[in-house]
Amino acid sequence: MSLDAEPPPVVALVAEDEFLLRMEAADTLADAGYKVLEVASADAALRYLQEKDGIDLLFTDVNMPGKLNGFDLAREVALHWPEIMIVVCSGAAKPGPGDLPPKARFIDKPYSAGLVEQVLRELQAVGGSLN
Repeated sequence: MSLDAEPPPVVALVAEDEFLLRMEAADTLADAGYKVLEVASADAALRYLQEKDGIDLLFTDVNMPGKLNGFDLAREVALHWPEIMIVVCSGAAKPGPGDLPPKARFIDKPYSAGLVEQVLRELQAVGGSLN
């Protein structure tokens, strides 16, 4: 048994209702070194966060079925779990005043893997959690 323990994985929670877009986001984040968990709505993401620990990044769409949208989710996460990095993306909605928490980032869809990686580096630089 080695004394050099592996650091815990960096975990991303992807909230996206469209299966193919959720799969694409999950692949992009996995390629960037994240362990990825997937849910199909902001409501499901919030329930997951209320029940489990260990999420480092929330990557969410804006327009999804359910009570909450991605902006609502981002604000809830920033309020209750300020250590979680937040990326909100949409191909239709744009953030208005007060939609995004101060340390969250917005990405227009469609996005490239390079842009996602750049935004993640920016979030890490402003104090995002990486375990």
